[in-house]
Amino acid sequence: MPPKVGDVFAMAGEQVLTAARIAWPGAEVVAGPVTPSVTSYVQQLDVDGRRLYAKLSVCGVSLVSVLRGECGDLPTVRARQAAYLVSPGSLMAREAAQLRTLAGPAALATVPLAAYTRGVLFTAPVPGRTLAELMTAEPGRTRELLALVVRDVADGLAREGVAAAVDTGQIRERGIADTFARKFNGLSGLLYLRETGYGALLDVVVIRLRKARRTPSLPGGGGVIFGDLKPEHATFPVDGGRPVYLDPGLMRGHPVADTAKLASRTVLGLLGSPPEGDTARTVLSGLDSFVRAMARRLPAAERDAWLRKLVLLLLMDTTNILTTYLTAPADLPLSAHAAGVRDHAHTVAQFLDRATAPLPSDADGPSLWRLYLTCVRKAVNP
Repeated sequence: MPPKVGDVFAMAGEQVLTAARIAWPGAEVVAGPVTPSVTSYVQQLDVDGRRLYAKLSVCGVSLVSVLRGECGDLPTVRARQAAYLVSPGSLMAREAAQLRTLAGPAALATVPLAAYTRGVLFTAPVPGRTLAELMTAEPGRTRELLALVVRDVADGLAREGVAAAVDTGQIRERGIADTFARKFNGLSGLLYLRETGYGALLDVVVIRLRKARRTPSLPGGGGVIFGDLKPEHATFPVDGGRPVYLDPGLMRGHPVADTAKLASRTVLGLLGSPPEGDTARTVLSGLDSFVRAMARRLPAAERDAWLRKLVLLLLMDTTNILTTYLTAPADLPLSAHAAGVRDHAHTVAQFLDRATAPLPSDADGPSLWRLYLTCVRKAVNP
């Protein structure tokens, strides 16, 4: 029997408090609210008056997977988690190391790492607005903001010493293509799609994406990428400094994947929480301008393949996260973003059906990008 949300949260909460007391012996530790997440267990804490976030991975998979029974019943999860917490290759151990890499050789601004103890990552909050919030508040700056983040990250990850550090502990679990392959592999993938409530529609979407991903690899894919570059993972501090990054998924790959995740989650935000007035139209115009500018910087021979790969990864990422939200237990707390996407699931699923339809064709990369944007605009403003 799959474990219940309350039981998993109670177990994780105990492990967070134990780790905090080990990290700060004698300190007053007060547990705060749990931050909604479908991936890791995240909880606010007060340690001697200092507010922190504690992050814990349960058995190295998403919370949705644990609660669907993929790691067994509660006693089995407890046993597996006890071993996972002290594993040197655990997800949080690698994330702690990657935050040090970002702040060290990459020279990027990151959330302050307060401690890493017994499988729990403790970080300090960063006051400011996320990239997602800024694009909604100032849609006319969309191109500028996206370009700033992509350039900042690319410059940092290209610095000396970054690749060597990342090679000791990549986080491939957060990659778009890796996630897609893991979720939709064979019969288990078909059964998984049935649980979304949109299996008939999404079956076709996944089949098209699986066929399209067999295209040749792009050149220049051996460098380090951020891997989980979502608009909510870049915060612009209130003092106007450089963007501050959190939740890295550093790995070897092609930088188009970072652009794809930024663009995919920007679009998904518009689909899940449609803004008022002309905001969506302005954001999409800025996104289009940003992507076209990125493509123009490439050699003409690579431009077509880059845009084709971008659209494929965009659609894979949207499929990945939509199905995660739809298979989450009803009593698992969701963020406002996740709840909005789930509430608009029919719109998102129909959008995926329309947007993946051209993939098997011989359409070139620029045409696929234009068709993708047309489908987005129709979905946001039906």
